Amino acid sequence: MVTPTRPGQARDGRDPERAAPGAPGMTQEETRRRNLGAVLRHVHVHGPTSRAELTSRFGLNRSTIGALAADLTAAGLVTEEAPTSARRAGRPSLVVRPRSAQVYTHALSVEADRLRAARIGLGGRILDLREVDRPGGMSVFDAIGPLAGLVRDMQRAVTGEALLVGGAVAVTDTTRDRDGRIRIGGPDEPLRAAFEAELAVGPGLVAGDLADIAGLAEHVRGVAVGVDDLVYLHGDLGVSAGIIVGGRLVVGHRGHGGKVGHMVVNPYGLPCGCGSRGCWETEIGGAALLRHAGREPGGPPAVVEVLRAAADGDRTAQAAVRQVADWLGFGVANLANVVNPGLVVFGGSLRDIYVAGADTVRRRLDTMVLPAFREHLRLRAATLGRDAALIGAAELAFAKLLADPLNVGAAGRSRTDPTLLADPLNVGVEGRSGADPTPA
Repeated sequence: MVTPTRPGQARDGRDPERAAPGAPGMTQEETRRRNLGAVLRHVHVHGPTSRAELTSRFGLNRSTIGALAADLTAAGLVTEEAPTSARRAGRPSLVVRPRSAQVYTHALSVEADRLRAARIGLGGRILDLREVDRPGGMSVFDAIGPLAGLVRDMQRAVTGEALLVGGAVAVTDTTRDRDGRIRIGGPDEPLRAAFEAELAVGPGLVAGDLADIAGLAEHVRGVAVGVDDLVYLHGDLGVSAGIIVGGRLVVGHRGHGGKVGHMVVNPYGLPCGCGSRGCWETEIGGAALLRHAGREPGGPPAVVEVLRAAADGDRTAQAAVRQVADWLGFGVANLANVVNPGLVVFGGSLRDIYVAGADTVRRRLDTMVLPAFREHLRLRAATLGRDAALIGAAELAFAKLLADPLNVGAAGRSRTDPTLLADPLNVGVEGRSGADPTPA
């Protein structure tokens, strides 16, 4: 686990948005490469930025920033344009923009009920998005063929000058087999290899857990921007968490962790599909809400109907929301006492349940969370919706380019990256508070 740092501060105490002197033994070329990565990373995350702003942000002189921007422009990664309106006299500072339409990744997601594929440009812009239903009982391996078909369809619309720099897939950790039994799994080496073999159009593919990747997306571009320590809770068939500490994702052995839905919160509760009894996800999911509301089992539309009825004053529905929200707060309190996050984000099917029962969740936290942990804890609904997994997958796929912007050609030829595949999610989000974004 990474040692936490104070928000807004790098691990060595430096301002995370400022360049630092080169490390001992670092060559001039290595220093330049890190500077290039820092500048590209900034415009990728923050959008078009003037040379003057970059100069101030990184503490480098104007000529150095100008040379870095020129190199990135020559590589076809950014453009430089005059600002649309000059507010002061003198020569205006050129604005550096990511070439979103030309430089892109493939971002894929294997979700409980559907398969999605997107082409996402540098800067986080979704250029194309395709999806198909995922039939009940379809294994993750069986999903590879349909996803490859979606990717091939997208590629037909790509112009010849566009540059594919990587790909990543977010895989839900919970599936239901044809007999209705719950299977707990996630991405592993055989799955990555199978994706790579089928998706030969790309320069290597990173696979990771959907909750981890969606949490990363909210950290980079959603409600958790600027927060170094957070727990992202994702509800689907089950409940999983993406945990970020010190600005970096924390994953378990071989990348499998965060199965918080299988914390036992009620030893005398209902049997869980994992084989245990009283797991957290048996008390807080859509099935629990429908059960407490006296409704027949159903999918998301049935859950939405109960939430709507509660908002309209239906007392039975309101009682069901309170009961589920109380259990939701119960589990969050346990996580807060373990992780001590600054923020808990509710995504997937948990988002609407949290919004409907936020007061109940907070009351439970007030009775269970340690006072020193509770005083800074915030709760928020996710903002990126169903696109969170795709956006997060794109951030993983761009990591290699952002680390070495001028080595795009070599990245395109290499179909695997041992570092990323060995620990695909612990790449951090450099250029953000709490991670060390700065060039040497």
